[in-house]
Amino acid sequence: MSTAAESPPPTFETIADLLAHLGDVPAYRVRLRPTPGTATIQDAVDLRAREKCLLELVDGVLVEKGMGFLEAFLAAELAYHLATWVRLHDSGIILGADATIRLLGDQVRIPDVSYFAWDHFPGRQLPPEPIPDIAPDLAVEVLSKSNTRREMARKPREYFEAGARLVWYVDPKTQTVTVYTTPDRPDVLWIDDTLDGGNVLSGFALPLRDLFATTSPPQAGCRTGDLQPADESFKIGEG
Repeated sequence: MSTAAESPPPTFETIADLLAHLGDVPAYRVRLRPTPGTATIQDAVDLRAREKCLLELVDGVLVEKGMGFLEAFLAAELAYHLATWVRLHDSGIILGADATIRLLGDQVRIPDVSYFAWDHFPGRQLPPEPIPDIAPDLAVEVLSKSNTRREMARKPREYFEAGARLVWYVDPKTQTVTVYTTPDRPDVLWIDDTLDGGNVLSGFALPLRDLFATTSPPQAGCRTGDLQPADESFKIGEG
């Protein structure tokens, strides 16, 4: 269970202030009802049931989850490989992008893929509530066109503060995976590298060429700086 001290909801003088607070996310992803700064976890549950959309709750503001066709494919592909390994070793469960979790009090996040060890679930009984207060051992975010550097920079901090042990950022544009074992020291894996589970999923290994096998190749020269991997595009502590 993740905990955090309660803090007063933020207030915003202008829409620009609101978007800046959220990390410069596109305005079309931000819900204005309930009034930004006042939305609750129940609002997220109710709106999701009514409109069938994925909504994160960020400092009392409902923000639609950025996703697309390619991003959904990569999330499903990675979830398949992880689930195959986890089932073989009976170590826990793998969840997809519908799995909504509560972090640090009243933040709601929706990792595209997540892994929870059985240790989180006494008697291997899963929580019945729609948004349980639980941090994943592994959180995976697949970057989409609507994600911004500042939006994504805060997520590793939140995941680790809540109790996560590993975070992966999958970048379809550069065909890289940025691996966080701490919130501020990411390592970038390129197309010829192999993604492994570290101490969280010891023994898991997936060549990135297999993960990105059916996606368009990155632009020529990405290793020399024409494209920036996730740790440069979304570097912690900037902005």
